[in-house]
Formats: sequence, C-alpha cells, structure tokens
Amino acid sequence: MSDTENPLPWLTDRVVGTSYGDLTPASIEKAKTFLLDTFGVGVAGCHGYRIDRIVKVASGWGAGEEARVWVSGETLPAGGAAFVNAYQIHSLEYDCVNEDAVLHPMATLLSAVMAYCERRSRQGRPVNGRDFLAAVVMGVDVSIFLGKASTGPIRFFRPAAAGGFGAAAALAKLEGFDATRMTQTLGNQYGQSCGTLQPHVEGSPMLGMQVGFNARAALAAADFAAEGVLGPEDVLTGRYGYFRLFENDDFDVAHGKAELEAAFQMERMSHKPYPSGRLTHGVVDGLGRLIAAHGFAPDDIATITATVPQLVNRLVGRPDIPEPAPNYAKLCLPFVAGTFLNHGVVDVDEFIGPEKLNDPRTHDFAARVTVIQDDNPSHSAMTPQTIAVTLKNGASHSVVLEAVYGHADNPLSREENLDKFRRCWSRVPQLAPEKGEELIGVVDAFETLDDVADVVRYLVA
Repeated sequence: MSDTENPLPWLTDRVVGTSYGDLTPASIEKAKTFLLDTFGVGVAGCHGYRIDRIVKVASGWGAGEEARVWVSGETLPAGGAAFVNAYQIHSLEYDCVNEDAVLHPMATLLSAVMAYCERRSRQGRPVNGRDFLAAVVMGVDVSIFLGKASTGPIRFFRPAAAGGFGAAAALAKLEGFDATRMTQTLGNQYGQSCGTLQPHVEGSPMLGMQVGFNARAALAAADFAAEGVLGPEDVLTGRYGYFRLFENDDFDVAHGKAELEAAFQMERMSHKPYPSGRLTHGVVDGLGRLIAAHGFAPDDIATITATVPQLVNRLVGRPDIPEPAPNYAKLCLPFVAGTFLNHGVVDVDEFIGPEKLNDPRTHDFAARVTVIQDDNPSHSAMTPQTIAVTLKNGASHSVVLEAVYGHADNPLSREENLDKFRRCWSRVPQLAPEKGEELIGVVDAFETLDDVADVVRYLVA
C-alpha cells in the first residue's frame, strides 16, 4: 500500500473479517484491563463539571427508554446516554490513551457500544461478550490507525474525531454490516465529526463534550446505514477526506497499516495513573524516581527542568496561572508537578475546589518548573523526556524517561489497575463496594456473557 492510497477497503475488510477467535490472548487480556479501567473512570466521572446540567440538556433531546446514564440511572435514547457517559469517562482526564496515536479511543467507543448493547437487549437481540470484545478491539484499531497514520502536528481533538470512527466501526461490526456498508457507515460518521483543540487550550469542559458528540454520532451513523441512508465512501484520502482536512494532508497510510499488522492496538494502550493530561505524567514519574533514588525532600528543590518533545511542550507546557480552572490545571505541566510535590499524590481530589487549585505552596513549586522543547522532529512523540532538578545545596540530579509510568512498556500491574478502579469506585457512595468487586469478576469473564447489557446494572445506583 502506498503512502497515500485509500486504506478504507483494507481497513473495513480487516474489521469485518476478524472474529473473537482471531484475537490474541494478549489483546483479550488488555481489552478486559481497559474495559475495567474505563468503567471505573466513567462512574467516577459522575462528579464531572456540571454533569447535572449536561444530563438535563441530553434528557431534552428526545423521548425513549433505551440506555442508562451511569451512576444516576436516567433512561434516555441511546444517543443521549452515549453522549453523557462519554463525557463522564473523559471529564476527569483519567481514561486510557494510545500515546503514538495521541488519542483516547475508549471514551468514545465504549460509551457508544454500551448504549447500543442496552438498546439491542431491550429489542430482544442481546450482544454476547465474545462479539462485544471483537468489536471493541477492532474499533480501537480503526481509531488508532487514524492517529498513527497522521504525521503532522495534531490540529483537532483526535479522541473525539478519530475516536468516533472507531465507535462507528465497532457498531457496524455488531450490526453485521459487510465491508461496503461499513465504509458507508464511516461516511455517515465523517459527516458529523467534530473536535477542536480550543477547549484544550482554555481548559473548557467542551473537550469531554466533544467526545460525547462523536459517540452520539456513531449511533446515528450506524442507524442511518441500517436504513439505507449511506454516507460518502472516500472519507479518509478523498479530496476533502479526514486526512486532507483534519490532519492537514500530513499522513502516511503505509505506516498506519504496518502498525496494525504488527499487533492489535489494544495491546499498545497506556493507563493514565494520574487524572491529568497524559503529557504531564512524565514530570510526576520523573520527580518520583529522583526523590526515591536520592532521598531529597520537595522543599530541597531550587529548580526543575523538563526537557520534552514538541507535542508535550505545545499542549501542556502552558504557564501556571492564578486561580486556574480544573481542566486548565490538569493540562498544565508546572501545576501538575507542583501538585505532586505539595501533596505527594496526583489524584482526583487535588483538582477539586479553590483551596487545592489556589494553594500557594502548589503554585510556589510550579514556579520552579521550566519546560524546554528538545529537537525531536516527531509531531506525536511523548518521549524521551529528561527531568532534572537542582537542589538548594547545589546538587543536580536527572533522569531520562523512555516509557512513562503507565505506558504499554511500563504498565500498571494487575494490582495497580485494580487499586485505581477501586479508588474511582469509592468516589461514588451510591455504588456499594460489593458491586464493584462483582464487576471485576464479570469483566474477568467477559467472553462468557450472553447479554452485555447486564453489565450496566453494576454501573447504576
């Protein structure tokens, strides 16, 4: 396949032709790992910014009891539930990511597919666990293909726009569409795609809402295709296709294809051990390693220098500001570093309320941070990063990070994954701890489920 050849026929044939039996044990294991992780951050996201008002608006989009909002339990049309649950998943900046593709695929995909499964169950056509896992793994491949085939600087919010393509592909697979109808479903999705980076710059909750818009769009895309309302077909490399417009004509489909052929991309997913932008995690990991290795205290630090690739500098090398909004703070590398040094942890509570966001000690540590862009030519590289400290006594220490904590090459252990899930679950008193433990067991045996919609009863109070 050439660098610019239309990849959709190959991509859709691959999605249609791959069944549960074709998945590797590693891809199944990782699918379960990140299903549990996404369920956990999704229920914790019931505390997302103004979630009550977001649910109120979504409830006014139409009548129909098809799928439920996680935790609060409102029953909405599937598209409305997908929108709200997608927002909840991404609202805390805690959902898993593929670093090379620069996107979070599971928020858009899982919210749409779970709402679809609930609707199917109510229609007497339940989706079983094996088909679900195959659809999710292949949907992740589709969205990550778009990210990995893109070679220029990120211009739009890929978790929303590219994530929507993955969600639409997963739904088309569950609908049993052939490759042609799946391609036309993706055309329907492209006509609804959105996701600007401006909310990222400003720290606006619209960032997570865009994930929701594309999840809702995926359901509409598949519904239209099922009724014979079919979108355009050349939506990636056509004159006005995704790569031309969203990625500014900077793409290499041969590289994207090679990445998918090397491994199911579910195997290359990264956890987010901290509820902040993934690009801020290197400074937390680096400072933690240096403190553990050399035994100095945070107050011993005079200066911190983070030497990082251009992507990190461009998206999170922003200045610390007084009274930051929560989403701004989570996407500000100096503030996140200051949070870690002040509190010793970076968790959900550290970004809630004016007391934490305006803490003078946090901002004092943040003022010691300097972010320097290295000469790495890649527009998508998150590493290597060098984190260096100079102490007040004149001593200097540094560490080079090739794989930041949480990366597929430096992953959370099973126990750490479960600890993160349980901490997220514990943020929702309406959900009994016993339900969370039962859900862990259900996810571990996901392929045995006869009706995936049964999972939602654990996710609502």
